[in-house]
Amino acid sequence: MTGIWTESTIAIRFLREGRSQSALILIGIGIGVAVIVFISALITGLQDNIIDRTLGTQSHIRLSAPDEVNHILALADADDSVQLVLESKRAQRLRSINNWLQLRDVLDTLPNVTAVSPIISGPAFARRGEALESVALVGIDSERYQRILPISEDIIEGVFEVGAGKTVIGKQLAIELGVSAGDKLRLQTGQGGDSVLSIAGIFELGVRELDARYVYLDMSQAQSLLNLPGAATVIDMTVTDIFRADIMATRISRLTDQKVESWMETNAQLLNALQSQSLSTNMISMFVGLSVALGIASVLSVSVVQRTREIGILRAIGITRTQMLLVFLIQGALFGLFGSLLGGISGYMLVWIFNTFGPGLFFIPVDLSLLVAATVLATLTGIISASIPAYRAAHLDPVEAIRHV
Repeated sequence: MTGIWTESTIAIRFLREGRSQSALILIGIGIGVAVIVFISALITGLQDNIIDRTLGTQSHIRLSAPDEVNHILALADADDSVQLVLESKRAQRLRSINNWLQLRDVLDTLPNVTAVSPIISGPAFARRGEALESVALVGIDSERYQRILPISEDIIEGVFEVGAGKTVIGKQLAIELGVSAGDKLRLQTGQGGDSVLSIAGIFELGVRELDARYVYLDMSQAQSLLNLPGAATVIDMTVTDIFRADIMATRISRLTDQKVESWMETNAQLLNALQSQSLSTNMISMFVGLSVALGIASVLSVSVVQRTREIGILRAIGITRTQMLLVFLIQGALFGLFGSLLGGISGYMLVWIFNTFGPGLFFIPVDLSLLVAATVLATLTGIISASIPAYRAAHLDPVEAIRHV
């Protein structure tokens, strides 16, 4: 008796004879896989929502001019052979990035950098009658900036239009100043800039600090108000893989010799939370997988004991040790395969129920690769879990097994 078909036939026959045990282990595997699929999808959806809400209002990497320091020349030693230069912090003035146009063009060519946007930003006051608010001027190249932050999608009143004496402000700032689209707004800076602009639109990013402070202008308008003609104080960038932004930032810093920070540095607490969520998901999956493996191993071990006489007869009529080993490995694989399919469908149904009838706080995506990975992992788990019972069955002595009552 040769061929994998023989081993498969025997494995299926053993499973049919123990229908209740087979059904229970399949349900157990299905529940385990459903938990893994649902929890993994839930955490992924939650992380995507957090990232979208947090990083959706900022760039992944920010380049600016290096900090200015005071260089203090210390006294030389006795033989005048060594001199020490000390650095001390100093107040940072608003200044442009040197050769920012060339830097912008170089950054455009870097792989994995998806968008590059030069910005000139600085503090100012927004005045409307007696109302006075501290704001942050953000002078942008509209086309480039929209690739970083599609602000036009967040306009709730008016239109997104900067330049030619027009500006766009946040909803909270509009409330505090008592203005709406079409009204005039006076902007004053510490550099002596003073200009009256028309409010073309009002945006709402959903972040109170930004909605209360950001005032968008054309770069030339901001340069004039901040008395930095032809300047850019910041270059914002986005990258393809946000979790490798720190590596990309280090590379850009070495390439440009400028101050470069990634979102992972400026949002350390957020990064820690995301990593903790991922660790929790992995731990849950590991313990559920371990439970599934122990369940399969215990069921097949009981099956070996229950079918000792049958195994002995099969060995006596010509079934080899390798074939008997395959019989129980096939059983483990079938448990894993069909249990994971049951669990995958159940997990998908749980996600659908959450998305359809849940609180609607965020959407849980279901990646087909997650279902495929769960199926492959469960099948491999089944095979590995069956290895010990399979080895035991393969090494039973036929004569002793037939005598078993």
